[in-house]
Amino acid sequence: MNVLILGSGGREHAFAWKLAQSPLLTKLYVAPGNAGTAQLAENVDLSITDFDAIDQFCLINEVEMIVVGPEVPLVKGVADYFKNSEISVIGPEKEGAMLEGSKDFSKQFMQRHNIPTAQFQTFTSENVEAGLSYLETQTAPFVLKADGLAAGKGVIIAPNLEEAKFALNEMLVDEKFGEASSQVVIEEFMHGIEVSVFVLTDGENYITLPSAKDYKRIGEGDSGLNTGGMGAVSPVPFADAEFMKKVETQVIQPTISGLQADMIDYVGFIYIGLMNVEGEPKVVEYNARLGDPETEVVLPLLKNDLLELFQLTAQGKLNEAKVEFDSRTATTIMLVSGGYPEAYEKGKEISGLENDSEDVLVFHAGTKLENGKILTNGGRVISVTGFGDNKDEALAKAYKKADEIQFEGKNFRNDIGFDL
Repeated sequence: MNVLILGSGGREHAFAWKLAQSPLLTKLYVAPGNAGTAQLAENVDLSITDFDAIDQFCLINEVEMIVVGPEVPLVKGVADYFKNSEISVIGPEKEGAMLEGSKDFSKQFMQRHNIPTAQFQTFTSENVEAGLSYLETQTAPFVLKADGLAAGKGVIIAPNLEEAKFALNEMLVDEKFGEASSQVVIEEFMHGIEVSVFVLTDGENYITLPSAKDYKRIGEGDSGLNTGGMGAVSPVPFADAEFMKKVETQVIQPTISGLQADMIDYVGFIYIGLMNVEGEPKVVEYNARLGDPETEVVLPLLKNDLLELFQLTAQGKLNEAKVEFDSRTATTIMLVSGGYPEAYEKGKEISGLENDSEDVLVFHAGTKLENGKILTNGGRVISVTGFGDNKDEALAKAYKKADEIQFEGKNFRNDIGFDL
């Protein structure tokens, strides 16, 4: 089978690494890919939202399956485009992708299907005064979320009422996040610890992947600006069998049955961001795809042939899958460019990528190959995943390799997993 992966980050390199192991695979393409995917597949210079060009490429190269990494093509309707073709798409159609594409849509979905989440109300620039009044009825800290996609940066947690009101005006009136904040969801702050759960579904059947926790802030102790993710741990120690049973019965099953009740044909991954509030799961958000860097710790723990699982998903036969997972812990450390998540330079040569350890994986994110050299090509550059019998052992291996990899301005957090 010929497969095309859409995307260019660490998540897509992890997909390529896993799919390349499948005996069912004939040829693997990644668009646009990075220097890491180029070692496993053929990188293709295609825009991930140019569906006509993707279609032409697939026809010429006899591609039978498209695996969608990032959210933008999903929200723009890549699965809808190929719905009546011979090509299977691992990723939901546009309506299902609205679980991620619109915070208000997802909150209404949760409310409609009795899925535990924070109380909320949604406001626009036309009723900003009502929004300001609503803030006065809430208690600090205040959570404000841009309704649309904002590259993971559309959430503001304001510590006091004055800052919350300023942020609401900034988002709705000053269009801080552009079209993404034409609507703003204000919700109660949930006190607890975050965990993410990942589900692969064919629309009726599903499998649950290991839990993970990622670290979004740039600074130690979860301080500073939000990033796309600085590291992750899987599985999460506190997400024990009892907690995961609650997640399944209170969140996963109502989500799948809710999609069916709303007649939303959903094929692909559902990322469920949860808050553990005194032992009870509450949904923070949905994503319509796997997270990054969580993919880099979750996929390596899957023992199954991923392509076989994707085939069963596309055929509506995921109930036939018997999944197995590695019993070890996986941790990943994200190496980022100096200055990220604000202004940073690209084109820095990377060294020390060679890896001869079975307990360490190196996934490329923002890299490119130029004149035989691997250069930085983004804010998040390399994800280093280590395995161990426990979190500390896995982290020690990942950090050892992170120290060996060098490029000008390299930065990473030294405290991934500090709160577990």
